[in-house]
Amino acid sequence: MKALSPLFLFLALYLGVSIIAGDFYKVPVTIAFLIAGIYAVAITKGKIDDRVRVFSRGAGSENVLLMVWIYVLAGAFAASAKAMGAVDATVNLTLDLLPASLIMPGIFLAACFISLAIGTSVGTVAALTPVAVGLAQESNITLPLMVAIVVGGAFFGDNLSFISDTTISATQTQGCKMNDKFKANFALVMPVALVMIIVYYCLGRDVNITQEIPEVLWWKIIPYMLVIFTAICGLNVMMVLLLGIVSTGIIGMIDGSYNVFQWMGSMGNGIVSMGDLIVMAILAAGMLEMIRHNGGIDFLIDKLTRNISGRRGAEMSIATLVGLVVICTANNTVSIITTGPIAKDIATRYSISPRRSASILDTASCCLQGLIPYSAQIITATGLAATSGALLSPLSICQYLYYPLGIGLAVLCTILFRTNR
Repeated sequence: MKALSPLFLFLALYLGVSIIAGDFYKVPVTIAFLIAGIYAVAITKGKIDDRVRVFSRGAGSENVLLMVWIYVLAGAFAASAKAMGAVDATVNLTLDLLPASLIMPGIFLAACFISLAIGTSVGTVAALTPVAVGLAQESNITLPLMVAIVVGGAFFGDNLSFISDTTISATQTQGCKMNDKFKANFALVMPVALVMIIVYYCLGRDVNITQEIPEVLWWKIIPYMLVIFTAICGLNVMMVLLLGIVSTGIIGMIDGSYNVFQWMGSMGNGIVSMGDLIVMAILAAGMLEMIRHNGGIDFLIDKLTRNISGRRGAEMSIATLVGLVVICTANNTVSIITTGPIAKDIATRYSISPRRSASILDTASCCLQGLIPYSAQIITATGLAATSGALLSPLSICQYLYYPLGIGLAVLCTILFRTNR
């Protein structure tokens, strides 16, 4: 239990200070991670040099550095696109094509489609968050709600796509075919998605556009269309963002939006704006590596698998196990890989089909990943919102994350009430 105390300290600091201050927008999340990280190093046994190496190993892992590169490119693309008018043009086109009452369900469907096509929730958030922020600013839609719609829809494809890391990890660890797992997941989450469309339609019936829609400068939309098209074609997310950056420069300089130095300046400003996000990701990864090193993950696994009785108990243990590991690692793919072999043993022992255990693993992990305020998806959304001049905190978004909560409730209901397994 001591190994998990840094995580509890972080949550206590972040949530406690937020509640006391009464202002979720100004709580320094990086400071909470810093204090928790220092505490994690302090309670670890061994020489201080060895403890720092363990922390650094987690902070400098391949997955973290890859995420940092994505943050850098996403910040550069978001800022350069905004500077040349791509965001405004895309917002104006959306407002021109869709009636105000369909903006919210339209953005949700766009996030679902893109994430299903490209298999990455972070990439979907990076592509759509600036547009969502712009739409909220031009209407009376609550800004955190609009960003939460993008984040929630991004997990639709993360959970279902054949090329998603979570799908690949879940099917490989459970030994089932991808199409079998897809069918099981589709039956589980599609009703939730349909309910969300209805909910967003009802919430958006009274949406008003606050100003007259100007003429749509269609050529300024090309960078976003290029990003979406290349992402759907399966191009690496970093190459997608790099192409988007180059396209903003070419179009912006041709139409006179900026010169080459202003283009570079806008990219620099975008990268700098992601600084807090990058530091946060590094500190979180280091702290979570200390938890793993001190046996926190093994402790969770041992406690949850000790007293299983019956299929329902076994399925609940699989869902709880992967969910808790997500909370400790803030990475649903890593959590599935970590708990997958144990889930496989539990499923075999209690006659749970491989596609069922894979579906539970994937959906439960996406639920918790979508709800924790320090997940890559949510902190990416807050960072990109900042490049558009919108100050958001992770908690302000979390309160509107209806879709991840919905799929979590769907998993729980099927475990408690489903008779055919």
